[in-house]
Amino acid sequence: MSTSAESLKKLVENTVDRHRESVGPLMPVLHSIQDALGYVPAEAVPLLASAMNLSRAEIHGVMSFYHDFRSKPAGRHIIHLCRAEACQSMGSRDLEVHARTRLGIDFGETTPDGLFTLEPVYCLGNCACSPSIRIGDETHARVSTEKFDTLIAGLESQE
Repeated sequence: MSTSAESLKKLVENTVDRHRESVGPLMPVLHSIQDALGYVPAEAVPLLASAMNLSRAEIHGVMSFYHDFRSKPAGRHIIHLCRAEACQSMGSRDLEVHARTRLGIDFGETTPDGLFTLEPVYCLGNCACSPSIRIGDETHARVSTEKFDTLIAGLESQE
């Protein structure tokens, strides 16, 4: 979703105003902007810095530290691939290589058609059924390369 400079400025101002009295309001402000737009545009950073009396570096530091924040629009389907130890012991490294090859992207990237974004995650809480992935809000267990391909093909066929 793209937004004009004026509407972005209004969104930032309204969001900061809503959270101004909160303790540590930067996280809720960033989440609110991302909820509204699907990402936090780079153009929002100087506006936030000014409105919150923070440096651009402070805002960038928070955005780059927490993997949930993105500075570019995500694909229609976000695939979180677990890279925690339990999943690694059950083959997630092979699945990771396969997913990156199958989609033609690396972690943090979106396919050229805007359909998929691949993101690493360090636990989906599904350790007993490793390796696991989450696509959108749905977690998939015991994901083999074949199961991954089936899931991706099903999403592609819906488009």
